[in-house]
Amino acid sequence: MRFDNQVALVTGAASGIGRALVQQFAAEGAAVVAVDIVEEALHRVVAELQSQGGKATGCVANISSDEDVERMLSTATSTYGRLDILCNNAGIMDLMTPVADVPLALWDRVLAVNLTGPFLACRRAIPLMLEQGGGRIVNTASEAGLRGGTAGTPYTVSKHGVVGLTRSIAFFYGERGIRCNAVCPGGVETGIGVGSGMPNEAGLARVMAVVQSSAGRPARPEQIASVIAFLASDDASNVNGAILTADNGWFAA
Repeated sequence: MRFDNQVALVTGAASGIGRALVQQFAAEGAAVVAVDIVEEALHRVVAELQSQGGKATGCVANISSDEDVERMLSTATSTYGRLDILCNNAGIMDLMTPVADVPLALWDRVLAVNLTGPFLACRRAIPLMLEQGGGRIVNTASEAGLRGGTAGTPYTVSKHGVVGLTRSIAFFYGERGIRCNAVCPGGVETGIGVGSGMPNEAGLARVMAVVQSSAGRPARPEQIASVIAFLASDDASNVNGAILTADNGWFAA
């Protein structure tokens, strides 16, 4: 029970890695605040956790909205009195679009969810954590945050930004009791796909040529969740500012 008497907030909790993560946190004793924009799926996840005896509450929120982010953090503190763990996991894809073909609306949307969302959450969570003496933040980055050939331009830029955000928080707040780390998955068996819409054919072909030649087998969501849970636990008490690949050796190729 590594998270007994602790409160964990997870975004993107209604499916994929986020769903596996809230299940693991609840199973190991945490009170969970599950956040997602998809209301029906979120309610199902929360009901499942509660039926298994877990402490869980849901919050429907758009993480790119500062007002919604403030509300989701208030949900944690008003329901459970504190916030020990923040996992910025929600994200969207970019249809594998190269920079010259990126519509401004696509750029704005991907950056808003994938980078501005984690920034807003960290900006509001850190003062709470400082007040209570510390906390842990784990950001879901990506292989695309380490290289240029695994997604389109908006997603790649957003995940490079998440890596920078992670290291900056670790630097500024590590001595004040806040650890911040990031996980970089490769392929994962989730429904994220290439995004909502028709992919850019040239971009998709170029990326898939790289992925198919070197990528390891896709991970199960539970495998990535276990890495995130490790970084959020006291088992990783000496780990801060780490950008940890969880990709079955893909980055080593």
